[in-house]
Amino acid sequence: MNIPVLLMVPFVIMLLCIAVMPIVAENYWHDNKNKLYISLSLSVPVLAWFILQGDLFHLEEAILYDYVPFIILLGGLFVVSGGILIEVKHHPTPLTNLVILAVGGLIASFVGTTGAAMLLIRPVLKINEKRKHKVHIFLFFIAIVANCGGLLTPLGDPPLFMMYLRGAEFSWFMGLLPEWAIMLAALLVLFYFKDKVAYGKENEDMKRAAMKVTGKVKIHGFHNFLFLAGIVFAVAYINPNNMEIIRAGEPSSFIREAFILLMSILSLVLTRKGIYRRNHFNWEPIKEVAYLFIGIFITMVPVLIYLKLHAKSIGVTHPTQFYYATGILSAFLDNTPTAVTFHSLAQGLVSAANTQILVAGIPELTLKAISTASVFFGAMTYIGNGPNFMVKSIVENSGVKMPHFFAYMYRFSIIVLLPLFILIQIICL
Repeated sequence: MNIPVLLMVPFVIMLLCIAVMPIVAENYWHDNKNKLYISLSLSVPVLAWFILQGDLFHLEEAILYDYVPFIILLGGLFVVSGGILIEVKHHPTPLTNLVILAVGGLIASFVGTTGAAMLLIRPVLKINEKRKHKVHIFLFFIAIVANCGGLLTPLGDPPLFMMYLRGAEFSWFMGLLPEWAIMLAALLVLFYFKDKVAYGKENEDMKRAAMKVTGKVKIHGFHNFLFLAGIVFAVAYINPNNMEIIRAGEPSSFIREAFILLMSILSLVLTRKGIYRRNHFNWEPIKEVAYLFIGIFITMVPVLIYLKLHAKSIGVTHPTQFYYATGILSAFLDNTPTAVTFHSLAQGLVSAANTQILVAGIPELTLKAISTASVFFGAMTYIGNGPNFMVKSIVENSGVKMPHFFAYMYRFSIIVLLPLFILIQIICL
């Protein structure tokens, strides 16, 4: 299939809208309905072209088997975590914030980056609500909790789950411990010193008042941890590898999504409304993600097909090349389909004469490069990984003004994250 270059223009416009509209038309962009109108409008040419070509397969893959599971998983974690109220009555010192971000980085591989982010973002907001200098806390939160912490298991981040479904053993990802440890240690150290400087600029009255808090931790809605565990169980075990009744293209393929929806409904029914109120829970963050990503998932279909068709001609053969190619595209495309695309490319490069150790059908070092890059580079932009946008939206709904798309990159990801990603490649690949 030949993909017209013009068919990739809607995706470019979609990215530009996400990047530019908050700057040039802030009031218009603030209304989530307008995001939906733009997403659907840009999707129309892509949908029309594939329908006229009689190619419903790629649309079905993008919408039914990529977008629907993606948004149900994020929505489920959003709802269940919203029913857990964690009251951390600690003063907002650099050490307190460091501990919370470290905990988030530790649990992200086991409850998923989305689960860890949704569970901890509200306590971080509450603890730091009186601080004036705090935007950096949420930028590091996105990097540590919503992305880099999820490297050690297939539960951590969707790209790893896709590699698991393609044959990598569950325990294989623990071999990425050096990359995970180096990255988290570096980010946590940088965060601590940055937050220490920022805390020094805070009002002395705020500091004195903050020092009087009790230091206690209270958890309300504890039953929701069972529903959170249910979602983790669904992601880990309800798949074709473990259940023969699940078949692609059949209703049984959505058993996992049905189970996640059940956990969400039970959470909403059994959780006291007061917990949601005290958590400042509302539907706007998940609506924003749902509206924007339907446009992203549809308009990026031609881009992904084009990459698959021309991947060999771009000369990506060495693990280092896979690392940067996967990473750069993961920053601007969703990191899950990007990882799958480069895994397919790597499979096509394996010859009968290959003598390297193969994992998931490709050389182990190449799989290591694809897995690490897709998870880490997902933190380079707000759209690299689903939880990024959710964290941004929740933080902004609480009244904190986050950097726009470009500012996030030039104020944080390019100067803080990119050098660390290069260091990881030099040390580990």
